[in-house]
Amino acid sequence: MNVQEFDYVVVGAGSAGCVVAARLTEDPNISVCLLEAGGPDSSVLIHAPAGVVAMLPTKINNYGYQTVPQPGLGGRRGYQPRGKTLGGSSSINAMLYVRGHRWDYDHWAGLGNAGWTYDEVLPYFKRSEGCELFLGDPYHGNHGPLGVTYPRHSSPLNEMFMQACAQNGIQPTADYNGAQQEGSFPYQVTHRNGERCSAAKAYLTPNMARPNLKVVTHATTTRILMEGKRAVGVEYLQGNETCQVRARSEVIVSGGAFGSPQLLMLSGIGPVDELQRHGIAPRHVLAGVGQNLQDHIDYVQSYRTRSNADTFGVSAAGGYHMAKAVGEWRKLRSGMVTSTYTEAGAFFRSAPEVEVPDLQLVFVLAIVDDHARKMHLGHGFSCHVTVLRPHSTGTVGLESNDPRQAPRIDPRFFSDERDLELLATGAQKQQAIMESAPFDAIRGKMLYQVDRQDRAALKADIRRRADTQYHPVGTCKMGPASDPLAVVDERLRVHGIAGLRVVDASIMPSLVGGNTNAPSIMIGEKAADMIRADARTTTTSLDTAEV
Repeated sequence: MNVQEFDYVVVGAGSAGCVVAARLTEDPNISVCLLEAGGPDSSVLIHAPAGVVAMLPTKINNYGYQTVPQPGLGGRRGYQPRGKTLGGSSSINAMLYVRGHRWDYDHWAGLGNAGWTYDEVLPYFKRSEGCELFLGDPYHGNHGPLGVTYPRHSSPLNEMFMQACAQNGIQPTADYNGAQQEGSFPYQVTHRNGERCSAAKAYLTPNMARPNLKVVTHATTTRILMEGKRAVGVEYLQGNETCQVRARSEVIVSGGAFGSPQLLMLSGIGPVDELQRHGIAPRHVLAGVGQNLQDHIDYVQSYRTRSNADTFGVSAAGGYHMAKAVGEWRKLRSGMVTSTYTEAGAFFRSAPEVEVPDLQLVFVLAIVDDHARKMHLGHGFSCHVTVLRPHSTGTVGLESNDPRQAPRIDPRFFSDERDLELLATGAQKQQAIMESAPFDAIRGKMLYQVDRQDRAALKADIRRRADTQYHPVGTCKMGPASDPLAVVDERLRVHGIAGLRVVDASIMPSLVGGNTNAPSIMIGEKAADMIRADARTTTTSLDTAEV
């Protein structure tokens, strides 16, 4: 068997894993092996921002998971795209740079996680960020590896959207990642020089030549190797070959909200009933592994418009404009190909007494239907509305003990009726905005007609068509040992297992009020600092003991 040894082994080259591997190998005396089940991030569909539309409904660099049937969605299976390439989901997402609200991180700390207040995590957001906007602003970093800017394309429909928001009580905010999240705005995006800036592009690509960093692609990790209650490495498959890589210091699991609990359970770490059901000998019982799944439930409304409107669509005119745009992008890295399709949005509160924004809008310059899996001829515009902090929680389990088989994903959408009521309230506001005067000159028929005043009909349509906004978190929950569902402590160390951490969105004890890519990168930055600090403490302790 092929066996190698490094100081650290990182499983998963996604938003957090890329950060940890790059930051640890800044020290030439530290060696890291980074394993990724997918392949290199070489596709033009990754680097050309508009290529995202071709990746969502396919399995190109994408696990393309499905949930179990959801009673709250009328028995439908939900769709769960996850990145399967260097950069993970940051290589296939819509590139929106959103941190969430100050309240979210203060709430994490209030649950017993010292060091995770907003003021304590803000330096890590800033460290990661190479923002071309807000120069010298106390909320932003301008010299980090992650490119953040506005797209080099903007449709006049974005201004119509913001005017319509203002007419419905949502005023503009200058920077939703700054002092004031609430309001409407153009989205900040993870771009650099007119291209997607994924976690891989930001953190790995500039550092692949480091002799102390080994990146292995097409490597499916099968289990964590244990000696007693200590993680000492991992086993993985590359093609038909079984390989092992040993970790002198730590194994760091960064497989995301689905992959991380799956790997822990395959390794005998998790709820005893789930392990035994699949013939896995329990090595360490942790009831919270795979529990506490939270995800943003989302509802979309679309309206048709003429092909001469500044939108994306399937038409002769649209094809002509896109062909010209491809040439412009190749030469100048500007124009329509730099669009994320989702160029404007808003955060707002469902009622005046609500403390922080609990709903999000994402305005799209195209017809959106079932994650782009249902295509329509012609042009249009759409709007997502998302419940930011859902009450419903679900689970991730195993379908079998085969690591190549997808996990069992059950978000249990609308298992708490409060989420349906809130989404219906958000949908009424969303539709009022889309039907406001600024859109009158271009708005055509509604794709799925529903009367926003008929709340029962609206809720029925939500059950027929709502689904994820692609932000699953929480399945390896961070919390003190007294929390029965906690999997990792505030330093992201797995409770009861030495030499093992989880570093990704799965550690979030609660879902943030916004998109999850930027917070996942922040988690990677903070984890790298904690890993280095803990290693220094261990070395000092050993040196003292020898004296």
